Amino acid sequence: MKSRRRALLMGLAAAAAPFVVTRGWAQGPAPFRFALTPVFLDNDAAVISALRAALAEGMGQDIELVQRRTYQEISGALLDGSVDAAWTCGFPYLQHKAELSLLGVPVWQGRPLYQSYLIVAQDDPATALSDLRGGAHAFSDPDSNSGFLVTASDLVRDGQTPDNFFSRVIFTYGHRNVVRSVAGGLTRSGSVDGYVWEALSSAEPDLTARTKVVVRSEWLGFPPMVAKADRMEEPSVMACRAALLGLSATAQGREALKLLSLDGIEPGEDALFDGIAARMAVLSGG
Repeated sequence: MKSRRRALLMGLAAAAAPFVVTRGWAQGPAPFRFALTPVFLDNDAAVISALRAALAEGMGQDIELVQRRTYQEISGALLDGSVDAAWTCGFPYLQHKAELSLLGVPVWQGRPLYQSYLIVAQDDPATALSDLRGGAHAFSDPDSNSGFLVTASDLVRDGQTPDNFFSRVIFTYGHRNVVRSVAGGLTRSGSVDGYVWEALSSAEPDLTARTKVVVRSEWLGFPPMVAKADRMEEPSVMACRAALLGLSATAQGREALKLLSLDGIEPGEDALFDGIAARMAVLSGG
């Protein structure tokens, strides 16, 4: 009986051994963690899924798209190594310029540039920022160029601050939410990414039709993809950069770009963000 029992246990152990090896192989290396923020993509499941699939195909490994609520959280995750790369904004990129490097910059309507829009309700008589004194205003994120820095620096140039110029300021942590805030009458005005507003004009025309653009900023560097500077030579980070720059060359990549209303991703250069740097200097009193 004991010998039969011992043989049975040995047989079970032998049968289990291949399972353990296979399980370990299936897990493979940890997925590449690429961070996004709802400030920009606003939790659009179809877009997120398409981007994940395109990057996984281009890199040849699993991708985990990590979402954080704010740009500050994205920057923190990049700097502490919690994520490997991120799609952020030119403002936080420049805030941490000594520690970050460009992976690529999206191309929209033929250029790696976009604008900030100052919006109000469709029937609002305002024609300039100065007309909005005393009203409630929606920003997207305190570290957003188009959703905060542009309007704040315009006010500083006029000797004002958002808190003393507007009656109330809110942060929606999503550009789509800024449009909703203005369209729904929660605030009189809002600062929004012009690329997002234009994309919404196609995807949700009934929403943007309830708003209008009062002021368009100068053209500024489009929100870039970045990684830590000291990791740029790591194989996985180099593969991510190659996958981003090659999105327009694959069917899945083109589908992701189409959903994002983008033409492609180009290497980019720091000079693209000189306008943002100038506005940062204004805001800091430099």
